[in-house]
Amino acid sequence: MIAYKLFRKRKNGTIGSLFINKRVVLEAGKWLVAEDHKTRGFSHRPGWHCTAVAKAPHLKKEGRVWYKVKISGYRTFNRPESQGGKWLLANKIKILQPLEN
Repeated sequence: MIAYKLFRKRKNGTIGSLFINKRVVLEAGKWLVAEDHKTRGFSHRPGWHCTAVAKAPHLKKEGRVWYKVKISGYRTFNRPESQGGKWLLANKIKILQPLEN
């Protein structure tokens, strides 16, 4: 299934997760398996957090970029529209391409 994910874009051009395990450099074009990192101050919701549409009004856009991704083994998680609506929590993700801003 095609979905969308917001990533942190570093000054050197690499991308990483926004909050959890954010120091890891994520590589496009390869299947990445979700890891479970319990993090103080964050709800425990294992999986790659993606959306059905490139929308997350509760998150700042500076230094971040939306990517089209392919996901596998996902479940839906309903959130308020102010947080993008339906989230897709995936076991596996393949980062495909950045969206044009």
